[in-house]
Amino acid sequence: MSEAYEPSYIKYTTITGFFLQDDPKTDPRTFDYKATNFGLINRTYDTDHEYDPEHKKTQWQRFQHRVFRYNHESGKNVQYKVLFLGRHGEGYHNVAEAFYGTHDWDLDGNGTIVWADAHLTGSGITEAQKAHEFWRGEIATEKIPVPERYYTSPLSRCLATANITFGGLDLPSRHPFIPEIKEKLRETMGVHTCDRRSSKAYIHENYPSYTFELGFAESDELWVPNLRESDSAQTKRSKELLDDIFSHDASTFISFSSHSGEIAAILRG
Repeated sequence: MSEAYEPSYIKYTTITGFFLQDDPKTDPRTFDYKATNFGLINRTYDTDHEYDPEHKKTQWQRFQHRVFRYNHESGKNVQYKVLFLGRHGEGYHNVAEAFYGTHDWDLDGNGTIVWADAHLTGSGITEAQKAHEFWRGEIATEKIPVPERYYTSPLSRCLATANITFGGLDLPSRHPFIPEIKEKLRETMGVHTCDRRSSKAYIHENYPSYTFELGFAESDELWVPNLRESDSAQTKRSKELLDDIFSHDASTFISFSSHSGEIAAILRG
């Protein structure tokens, strides 16, 4: 859960004590979001007595109310948002890197498999389908607050993961699944061809319901073949992404479909 301050400079902090992910005892290598209610800690809140005096609300309903109360009571330059940071399923580039090694696979493919702007493997599709079924159950039984807005990386593996995960869910009409594609939500840029996106026309042809952020170019103008983006540069652009969203999107619950490296950069930012 994030908190932002404005006007001249946005400062971000995370509010701890709500999710297992920020507990030092949680091992990220073995953490399973499906077995832990997305990591939401089973606890009481100081707003429960007014919102749920009969103890009939779910943990997610009570958490949502606590977050809304934070925003209601905060100053005009303070926002509280809950970000669902989802990584794409396994892509063909993951298989290629495991087989060839990180320094020997910077090609478009091997003649049989293409991993430039890598697509999901069968296992990656299955992973996204499991996420879909988990969301379906959470909506039905836990009354989880669904994202009010959806953002996705322009890379194919994220576009597909978002579509499989959220497409066809029982979502409220006021918050439909219409993702906006953000250039700065993409993986570390440069050198690796799996991180070079396809054209805008290709993306629109395959995902016609998705929208593009203002100024989205027809071809990839950010990827270069001979320079890999540094951690500090990626953190800077991820901070710019957050500044853009926190400045222009009033939503509280937001979904990002992105990459492991980019999620790490967002958390650094």
